[in-house]
Amino acid sequence: MGKVNLSRVLVGGLLAGLVINVSEFILNGVVIGERMDAAMRSMNLPPMGPATEVLTAFVVLGFALGVMTVWLYAAIRTRFGAGPYTAVVAGAVVWFLAYLYPSAGLAIIHVFPRRMIAIGVAWGLPELVIAAVAGAWAYRE
Repeated sequence: MGKVNLSRVLVGGLLAGLVINVSEFILNGVVIGERMDAAMRSMNLPPMGPATEVLTAFVVLGFALGVMTVWLYAAIRTRFGAGPYTAVVAGAVVWFLAYLYPSAGLAIIHVFPRRMIAIGVAWGLPELVIAAVAGAWAYRE
């Protein structure tokens, strides 16, 4: 069994994180931005603007999610083999844990409108798969 190359996990993870952050910018800025602002107003919270520390935190978290996705790919590739199939598996697992599961909880307790949550969850699957494949492409042991 090979060891995980942490420097390549970081390189691949940053690439995956870039994919995630660009995708999230499109989703939250263009696709559901107005719905998100309305939902935030309904909870008496300010809308998320481009210069907030909240946005910075989400960008950092996007890169962290990319690194963790590539780390998972590196960890499971000894069992599943190197390549796109394993990257898709890693991306799907991260999507379930980071998007589907927590979003289901938010939908159940009605924090945000369910349609908006569904759009985000559906958007997230190809986002994570593409990010995982891009990050796996950059990973080498």
